[in-house]
Order: sequence, then C-alpha cells, then structure tokens
Amino acid sequence: MDVPEALKASSLELWYQQKLHLRTLVPSGAEALIRMRHPAWGVVPPAYFIPDESDPHFHALSEFVIARAIADWRYLLGQIGPVDLSINLPISFLADDAAVRELCYRIPDHAAFAGLLIEIDSAEVIDNLDLAIDVARRVRLHNIGISIDNVGAKWPSLLGLPNFPFVQLKVDHQYVTGCADQRLKQTVCRRIVELAHDSGAQVIAQGGETRADFLAAHEMDFDQVQGYLFGKPMGVKKFARSRTHFSEKEPIVLRHGA
Repeated sequence: MDVPEALKASSLELWYQQKLHLRTLVPSGAEALIRMRHPAWGVVPPAYFIPDESDPHFHALSEFVIARAIADWRYLLGQIGPVDLSINLPISFLADDAAVRELCYRIPDHAAFAGLLIEIDSAEVIDNLDLAIDVARRVRLHNIGISIDNVGAKWPSLLGLPNFPFVQLKVDHQYVTGCADQRLKQTVCRRIVELAHDSGAQVIAQGGETRADFLAAHEMDFDQVQGYLFGKPMGVKKFARSRTHFSEKEPIVLRHGA
C-alpha cells in the first residue's frame, strides 16, 4: 500500500507524543507523527511509506497532516481542553505560496487556539535559509510558528540571523540521548541552548530516554523535553486518556547535586 492508496482507504493516522516543561513536568503540547494502519502489517512507521519530496503525492500527504491535526485539535479540545500541537512539513511545501495561504486560512478561529507549530528539519532550513526566514515571518502573523527540528552539528549556520524569526529549536536526539556521560554532546547542547535563548526562542531536548538524560537536560537549562521516558507516540484517543491520567504518574524528583 502506497500513499495514494492509504489516503483513499483512510489508512493514515496521526499519533501524538507528549512534550513537557522540563522544570515543572507540566504537559506542554505534543508532536504529531504520521502512521499507516496496514491490513496485514499493522501499524507502519513513516520510514516505510513516506515518498520522496519530488513525488507528486508528497503534497497530498502534507495536506492530510494539516487537516488531520486541526481536526484532532478540535477533538482534544472537547475531551481534555486545548493542546498545543506541532506538525512536520517539508520546506518544499512552504515554498508553495498557495499552499501557505491555504494553511493560514485553515487555522482555527477559536479563543482557545494558542497556535500551530510547524517543525522543519534543520538541514532543509539551513539549505534554504532565506526561504525559511521569509515563511517564518509571514506565518507568525497567522498564529503559526516555525520550529527547527533535529538541530545538531550545523547549528553555527543559525548564528547571527537578524530578527531571529524561529520560535523553537529542537536538539537532535543523537546529542540528547546519553548526554549525561558524554562531554562532547553536552558541549553541543549547551551551545544550542545559548543560541536559542539569546534569540528569544525555546529549546527542546528530544530523545530523553533515561533519568540521567533528563537530569542533564535540566542542568543545561533546556525549556522542554520529549522522549520515551515520558511517553511513546500514541493514537489521539489514547493520547487524550493518557493526558487525563498524567497527574497520577510518579514524578521525577530532582535532588540538589544530582
């Protein structure tokens, strides 16, 4: 089953992974991650079906993600209240002026809607920096923010941007996972945190899988954390139930000098 077949058969879903404020562990939105429900293979991750950007069906997939995320936001609003959502889109989609206008038109006109985050891979942002900056400035007027995803070794390319237009940087999981024991990873993380905060943006540690990683991210002054330590991606109905019971989980206690 390829993407056109999946769209026609309504086999695509968005699953959600929780983000948390790092210092309070209060839920702080969620990232939408696409999945395919295959009749023989079950739930299929995107690596097995996402088409190349040059594929004419890639645009239809992006349109699905936008429409589904907005519909899921309305569902979550009725179940548990407003949840700030982020979606992943390619830079090629945002290069289409008509697509960007349609995206802005779809944003809910609701008092509880705090905005939509669009995550773009850092390699695409850096390779198309002028375009990314222009789009980020335009969509902010429509309650849409651009988050740079998977920020890593090429972070210096983002230094010195005038009127930094991006609202969030997400540090690549390869620099967060295991950072408690690796000084090089800590150095990269600290530099990206400094860049984000100096630019007025938030910074997320993605890939927090252990308590040691969490404590290291806390010490390095990340704003938010996302990873399997706090929850795996799950369907929207299960996500709503998990948010309802989140406060019942045992908190991670920070001890001085830990």
